[in-house]
Amino acid sequence: MLWYDGKVIEEQDARFNLADRGLLLGDGVFETLPAFNGLPFLMGAHLDRIMAAAEQLDIPLERITLEAAITELAQLDPAPCVIRLTVTRGAGPRGLVPPKAMNPLVFSTRTPWNPSLAFSAMTLATTAIRRNPTSPTSSRKTLAYLDNLMGIKEAQAKGADDALFLSTDGSIACTSMANLFIVKGNSLLTPLLKGSVLPGIMRQFLIDQAPKLGIEVSEKTLYLEDLLQADQVFATNSVRFLTRITALDGAILSNRGTEVVKALVEVMAEAVRVNNRGFEIKPALMTG
Repeated sequence: MLWYDGKVIEEQDARFNLADRGLLLGDGVFETLPAFNGLPFLMGAHLDRIMAAAEQLDIPLERITLEAAITELAQLDPAPCVIRLTVTRGAGPRGLVPPKAMNPLVFSTRTPWNPSLAFSAMTLATTAIRRNPTSPTSSRKTLAYLDNLMGIKEAQAKGADDALFLSTDGSIACTSMANLFIVKGNSLLTPLLKGSVLPGIMRQFLIDQAPKLGIEVSEKTLYLEDLLQADQVFATNSVRFLTRITALDGAILSNRGTEVVKALVEVMAEAVRVNNRGFEIKPALMTG
């Protein structure tokens, strides 16, 4: 189903302007979030992020419209789903310069959520593509996703599940779809937000929640050797929640931090239970 122009319609009934700058130039932003029992999870944080990105890119938006685009799709059916909210600057004349009079396009789609995505495991391969900290596409969820697409394509050609992106200075940035964390003893380390890293919703959730479990969290510059020497490495994303990274460029990574990871998984699962009318995510937590 599709939320388009203020209402829910069948996808085949949507009429898309071929002069839309989102289509022609990747000029827009998006958010992806799950919904369970008819309720979006952490919607407020997602709306905060897309509104901030739109303001930075000078795309005029009304929060109430974005909220309606998400909630109306979520309430169609209590079955777990993934909602993708997309905003473009709208149609404009030929050329790069944005039109003075903008009419942004807002639409949202709903697809089933696969339980096997949550709390799973994957391998990484380092991509030759680098994150540019001066680019707005590195720290915002814009429609310009070609780096991510080509990065994961390169990683999968190497036999891995996802791509590891480094910043232009050689430090760790992220995967094509997630933020990264390292477990060292009873502490968590995650890359600094220096322009190369998207401020992830689940990233911030763990930064806020981990100290309540007695787990210290530090944001710092990290390098490949930090991943290889970690007790455990995992990634966070709003649809997959927490994913353990089992190997990097063919090197098997440690599994010594499992107890810390299990505690974090339970915090995430409990948040869903509390916020989404008792919905249970069954962690198929990784043992190898």
